[in-house]
Amino acid sequence: MLTSITDGILCCLTGKTTSLVLPVESSEPSDGFEFVEVKPGRVLRVRHIKPDRHNNDASVRDSINDDIGTSVHCKRKITVYRNGQLVIENLGDVLHSEILQCQDGDVEPCSTVEVELADYKEMPSSPDPNPVPPDPLPSGEQKPAPPPRRRRRKPKRTVLIDSTRVISSCKGTHSDVALFFVHGVGGSLDIWSSQLEFFSRLGYEVIAPDLAGHGASTAPQIAAAYTFYALAEDLRAIFKRYARKRNILIGHSYGVSFCTFLAHEYPDLVHKVVMINGGGPTALEPSLCSIFQLPSCVLHCLSPCLAWSFLKAGFARQGAKEKQLLKQGNAFNVSPFVLRAMMSGQYWPEGDEVYHAELTVPILLVHGMCDKFVPMEEDQRMAEILLFAFLKVIEEGSHMVMMECPDTVNTLLHEFFLWEPDMSRKGEANHTVSVCDTINMLKIKKPVDK
Repeated sequence: MLTSITDGILCCLTGKTTSLVLPVESSEPSDGFEFVEVKPGRVLRVRHIKPDRHNNDASVRDSINDDIGTSVHCKRKITVYRNGQLVIENLGDVLHSEILQCQDGDVEPCSTVEVELADYKEMPSSPDPNPVPPDPLPSGEQKPAPPPRRRRRKPKRTVLIDSTRVISSCKGTHSDVALFFVHGVGGSLDIWSSQLEFFSRLGYEVIAPDLAGHGASTAPQIAAAYTFYALAEDLRAIFKRYARKRNILIGHSYGVSFCTFLAHEYPDLVHKVVMINGGGPTALEPSLCSIFQLPSCVLHCLSPCLAWSFLKAGFARQGAKEKQLLKQGNAFNVSPFVLRAMMSGQYWPEGDEVYHAELTVPILLVHGMCDKFVPMEEDQRMAEILLFAFLKVIEEGSHMVMMECPDTVNTLLHEFFLWEPDMSRKGEANHTVSVCDTINMLKIKKPVDK
């Protein structure tokens, strides 16, 4: 603590930031670490594990069936009105709740989602299709005057989505499948160590980059290097370099926004998306009253307190195991300058409800019940806006759920990768009536260690 205060005072006097994160040479290139120059002088460390499929008969056989899948009609009408209301009408195929082999959730299938853009916490309910008639008035009382007639709403913007998407099972033996893992603020690719090891053993090709200023990537000393758009372009370069025919994006926290960006930019290449504690479908805007708006030297002095606060808020328990996970995952180990610039650069006005509603890719939402950073209501809101979304709640997990409950998360993700919709009951639904996907909420208990 005293060292941090001393370094902070020197930082204020000299105007230089200590503890810069610089790239390091990989001493074990066989582990799949690569350094990719996305821009001149801007180098990202990438963990790339590509399975050896030589002389693998199963891989050759499965590659022949790569194009086989289930065709799903994605059709919805998105209308934004001048009074701030957003109305989403789902007019396409139905994905039944039996998928992912889980029980039905508490949310009923709906044909129309109608919300307020200004304040998404207060959502007006849809009109009741079978209204109950009012009680008759007692004799002698006059009927109250009817309310003034509301003026017809004028649409400000209308978006019509009408496309066909083929959704297929993605196995580790498929040579055209790649998994991309994207961490959030203060993390590194090391937070995905359990997932990278698990899925690479199953034969999947996995790619996990360090964001600029994190892990072993370069840390430019300019705030503009850490805006959402700068980081998104970095990940675009990484995606274009390693992308296969069917790509699955897995994002955590702030990393979910970049996965959303890539899924929107490359709908034909992104096959499925996993959002882990990513929050609601709202445009990003930095908070002006955040502690991260303080000068970098002050944040450096407060770094021990910030690390302890992150441990309490990011993990359901704060024992020696969690501290070791935090250390091994290289989480929250960034310079104060990078941390401040990352929090201040979270400006993305395009990523609003309409932007998310335009996605047609199947999305798995994973939420840790004990998460103190992202409220449960935000992920529920995200599930309501998305076309094909499935919300899973891990009861004993928190914000860093993939580190706390790796076995549960790995099993859940693998089940989603292998999932393929069953349209055998397609004729049971009247597709002239708009029906949206059932959102499944399942509380998963962490296995007891023996």
